[in-house]
Amino acid sequence: MAAVGGMETRLSGDRIPEAVRRASPTVWMNPALDATASVLPGLATGRADVDAAVARWQRFAPLLARLFPEEGAGRIDSPLVPLEERLSRDVLDGADGRVLVKADHALPVTGCIKARGGVYEVLAYAEDLAARAGLLTEGQSYAAFADPEFRALFARHVIAVGSTGNLGFSVGLMGRSLGFAVEVHMSHDAKAWKKQRLRELGARVVEHRGDYGAAVAAARGAFAGRADAHFVDDEDSVDLFLGYAAAALDLQRQLAEAGIAVGPAHPLFVYLPCGVGGAPGGVAFGLKLVFGDAVHPVFVEPVASPCMLVQLAAGLDRPVSVYDVGLDNRTAADGLACASASMLVARTLEKLVAAVVTVPDDALYRWLRVMWTEAGLRLEPSAAAGFAAAGRFAATLPAAVGAAATHVIWTTGGAHLPAEEFEATLARG
Repeated sequence: MAAVGGMETRLSGDRIPEAVRRASPTVWMNPALDATASVLPGLATGRADVDAAVARWQRFAPLLARLFPEEGAGRIDSPLVPLEERLSRDVLDGADGRVLVKADHALPVTGCIKARGGVYEVLAYAEDLAARAGLLTEGQSYAAFADPEFRALFARHVIAVGSTGNLGFSVGLMGRSLGFAVEVHMSHDAKAWKKQRLRELGARVVEHRGDYGAAVAAARGAFAGRADAHFVDDEDSVDLFLGYAAAALDLQRQLAEAGIAVGPAHPLFVYLPCGVGGAPGGVAFGLKLVFGDAVHPVFVEPVASPCMLVQLAAGLDRPVSVYDVGLDNRTAADGLACASASMLVARTLEKLVAAVVTVPDDALYRWLRVMWTEAGLRLEPSAAAGFAAAGRFAATLPAAVGAAATHVIWTTGGAHLPAEEFEATLARG
């Protein structure tokens, strides 16, 4: 029995694996998994929405190139890095299969996957404001969004978000770059250096004693109904979701360029670190639109914070929390320290996510160190989750399936870790 929001709840014991309650590593195969073609037509979001998100990214490419010229040609995308055979076998715990890394830990502008959602939602809000103010003309380059006329408009508005760090930084960096006031509500487990980095951007940081959910709830309440403000809701934002979903088309292009087939005889397994669920949910949704049943999204969560696993296993009739199963939501993976999952994502991915794998903190530290020393990948603990999960999940596959499979580990953050912070995490490995 646990108290959530002042109400006591009890979760059915036969739905939640005992290993989850014990905070032991586990592989949870989704019993609700269904054929993609039968699931997608019933969802409120579809391919047209993702295509529209891709088009918006393209419209804003001149602005991104103007604001961040050192980051490239206005594209927010990361390389797809193949691991050499020996390291691939280590990642898969001796099993056969090709392993590649979708290196969002080094994503342009923010150095984390949250750029795909956080930056995108700020751009969507800016576009809406500019259109309503009559500042957009047909054929106009969106590089003009950095002009004084646009910035004066944005300066009269506030963007708010609740975050453990990376989403707040992505929203803060993009918002401040356009001239918005930014307010970031952060949980007790957010890293001090992430708070300081936001303050240096000129964002207002509001610290909360509670966890991530408490920070989000406080920010949501503070900005409800304000005409001059926009709240980036990591738990319930369709714009965030679509910003992430657009990444699937980048992966599709990269796999094709590498000559890697994806189909019934060549399955694709994609390991996605999962906190509240927005980023992995959006990416997984986009992948299902692109590859259908040939892709198998696998969410990865800390053993102390498996909020998506608990929600999916308990059912979707009401929100539940890891506290309801006796877990404390305390993990070194601060970006994944979420007690409750996004219901938007849980309902959308209920029949599309293949499995959830839970991993302990010591495995995150170990793989963080291995990937630095063996492959030069500079990760934070959350971003190492996929490496800690892949071997455990691969062990569930028939040998013939594994040998023909491609495994993509999606990394999520780490490039902007301060040197002393990175050295400390390496030492833990």
